Amino acid sequence: MAIRLLIIGTGGMANNHAEAFGAMDGVDLVAGVDTRPEQLGAFCGRHGIAHGFASVDDALAWGQFDAASNVTPDPVHYPTTMPLLAAGKHVLCEKPLATSHADAQAMADAAAAAGVVNMVNLSYRNVAAVQKAAVMVREGAIGTVRHFEASYLQSWLTQPAWGEWREQSQWLWRLSSAHGSKGVLGDVGIHILDYATFIAGQDVRDIGCRLATFDKAAGGRIGDYVLDANDSATMQVVLANGALGTVTATRFASGHLNDLRLRIYGDKGGLEVGFEKGVSRLRACLGDDLPTATWHDIDAPVLPTIYERFIAAIRGTGVAEPTFARGAALQRMLDMAEVSATNGGQAVAI
Repeated sequence: MAIRLLIIGTGGMANNHAEAFGAMDGVDLVAGVDTRPEQLGAFCGRHGIAHGFASVDDALAWGQFDAASNVTPDPVHYPTTMPLLAAGKHVLCEKPLATSHADAQAMADAAAAAGVVNMVNLSYRNVAAVQKAAVMVREGAIGTVRHFEASYLQSWLTQPAWGEWREQSQWLWRLSSAHGSKGVLGDVGIHILDYATFIAGQDVRDIGCRLATFDKAAGGRIGDYVLDANDSATMQVVLANGALGTVTATRFASGHLNDLRLRIYGDKGGLEVGFEKGVSRLRACLGDDLPTATWHDIDAPVLPTIYERFIAAIRGTGVAEPTFARGAALQRMLDMAEVSATNGGQAVAI
């Protein structure tokens, strides 16, 4: 069946959504929503979208769509998604689901009550090594999880590979809480927390966190942007079974543009899961290789993207995962990490 799709928000990431959905058979991009008419018109023209609306309410009054992809700024996810759920529309929402656990949980509850497909775009779930590692852990390949260490390494504050952050607002806002940023913790912390705990296959029992903001400009500001958002985060995480791990994220990892790593160890083996320079890699040391500490590469199959999985779930041919419930659980971790950081890193129960 044909799926009529609405895209809310027309910034840079929205183009990725439009290109991915537009390339699928049986998916029609029917409308876009943005409060900025010039940008909305350009976006719709670029992707051959016939209708444009200034608000979600206007789009709902028109009503000729089945599902929506929400690519608005983080603080706008909650107010733009809730009316869609109330109208019975399927929704794929960018991460984080909301900027507080209370709002994220309300969205998850509303989606469950509406009985619609609801998914949050945790893009590293598309990484083949991540999915294969999660299957191996669930099948008992490494035995009982005892320890892990995970990191998300970026370096755009140390070099201009992605542009000059001192001059471009698309980077500057990420450094300023007044402009909606929750720093590296809110930006990529959600990814590495999901990366680690999804593979481990366990809930988090408690979390402790330290945050650091470093001097980057004279007076700590550039124009209207006060550079007060955190640049580095370190977390100690205890899983439901008592396993202990560290989770870190930083924008000062010189030599790493956008790399994720996980090393996870059980009483029967260990896994190393990497996504570096856009390449997925899985290594394992299991069974008879433990005495010699010999590691082997593990093949991992390429998987459908989040966009393909969303459409498949609507059609009833796939599983809606990760759901809003997962997005809410991750937001709870982030909220408690912030609480911990304000209390000197003292562990907080999840």
